Amino acid sequence: MRLYHFLKILLLAGVLILVGSGCVGAAGPEPAADVRIEIEVDGQTEVVQVPGGSTVSQALQTAGITLGEKDRVEPASSSTLTEDTQVQVIRVEEVIETEQVVIPFEVIRQPTENLPAGQEKLLQAGKNGVREIVSVRVFEDGEEVSFSEVSSVALEDPVDEIVLIGVQSSIAPVSLPSPLVYISGGNAWLMDQSTANRSLLVATGDLDGRVFSLSNDGKWLLFTRAEEDEDLINSLWTVSLESPGDSLIELDTYNIIHYAGWVPGVEPRFAFSTVEPRLSAPGWQANNDLELKVFSENGWTTRVNLLQETNYGGVYGWWGTDFQFSPQGDFVAYASPDQVGVISYEEAEKTVLLEILPYKTQGDWAWMPGIGVGPLGNVIFTVNHAPQEDSPSPEESPVFNLVAIPLTGGGIQTLAENIGMFAYPLPSPITAKPTGEASYQIAFLQAIFPEQSATSNYRVALIDRDGSNRRLIFPPSDSPGLEPSKGWGAWSPKQLEGSGGFPLAVIYAGNIWILDPESGSAWQVTGDGLVQRLDW
Repeated sequence: MRLYHFLKILLLAGVLILVGSGCVGAAGPEPAADVRIEIEVDGQTEVVQVPGGSTVSQALQTAGITLGEKDRVEPASSSTLTEDTQVQVIRVEEVIETEQVVIPFEVIRQPTENLPAGQEKLLQAGKNGVREIVSVRVFEDGEEVSFSEVSSVALEDPVDEIVLIGVQSSIAPVSLPSPLVYISGGNAWLMDQSTANRSLLVATGDLDGRVFSLSNDGKWLLFTRAEEDEDLINSLWTVSLESPGDSLIELDTYNIIHYAGWVPGVEPRFAFSTVEPRLSAPGWQANNDLELKVFSENGWTTRVNLLQETNYGGVYGWWGTDFQFSPQGDFVAYASPDQVGVISYEEAEKTVLLEILPYKTQGDWAWMPGIGVGPLGNVIFTVNHAPQEDSPSPEESPVFNLVAIPLTGGGIQTLAENIGMFAYPLPSPITAKPTGEASYQIAFLQAIFPEQSATSNYRVALIDRDGSNRRLIFPPSDSPGLEPSKGWGAWSPKQLEGSGGFPLAVIYAGNIWILDPESGSAWQVTGDGLVQRLDW
């Protein structure tokens, strides 16, 4: 028993000895020695002592050095320091500079036969543009190490200076019975008394030719100008021929594609039909409306009548409707891809006179017949699309006929067959015969290849109002035809002196030609090939 207690005491003492010796061993190795760190910063050298194994970031903290957002360190901040080391702090600064620089305008000297040889005229004053340039300069310890341009935006585009330079024309001048206006190079010009006497009416360079109409009294010109605003197609304007420099008036009317024109009467009244711009072809959705406004010379406009509200417009109504007032202003003739009719001015009631077989174009456009109201206001001349015999697809028929629609009854009369889809009839003014009878003719375009009239060139044809005496008058058969357009020609409201007939002005190969149907004579009066529209 005593032996047992003795052994137990010995065992306990051994455990105590082992525990004691273990506690002495847990104190671990001696701490690492400090290392010397030299820090080059801001042109000076800072020296600190840090324990071996510290990071560069800890050394900077010890030295009381703070890094900027762009500053960098060599070696990197996370590097471990195990020996004496040199650390370099590189101060980095980014400077953003904004500068506006001038974009100089260019001077364009544009030859024109609209001025006498050697004469110059400032068409458009030049204006410098402005460009904003943003750049970044990077400095390291005060020295520039990089430069980069991060953006360049044109705040204002330059405007070219355009100077018209008159050049000698070999074209002999022709006397004119009344003023003739035309668009050349996007500007409106006037010929008065002689084709050699030309003056600039509108020098904006942006007339789009959609509308170009001279008032009945010859005092005002109605026209459209293209707009740069992506939400607008164009805008409607007018200018006085008597004082064009002081009377350019915006009419607060926009997006005119098919029609705007003067309303016969005393007031300066005009009518128009609008569209809504679209991104998809053809670029608009027609409203098929017809609104009337008056304007004053100080620029205000006000609506006086609404003959047609915005409407669907029937088959191919998205393309639009064309209109023309009667000479007396008592009704409006209209034409759409599927019908021709009239709208009474007083009641604003629509009456269909001709149902038209719509033409299937196979494209993103629609065919629309041209219309012309006779000078007596009792007949409408237009083009009718007729089905072709034995054709499996009537809507693709190539047959187009010139027809007269008497407003006094008697039924629709076909005056000329197979003339082509782009005939655009133009009734002439009235000529009094020796018998006292009022007579006039209809000028129209005759397709050279009627079976392919959508792509064919045309010739100018004349026909008496009863359908007799049909003939081609221009250009000669051995010359290329002219390209058809709604504004292809215009009759003079006055007769040629010594002729007894009314001259007809037409656009051929971009130039104006004056035709005398009575004598068969034709005179070219411009030669630069820039004419887009005309009116007489």
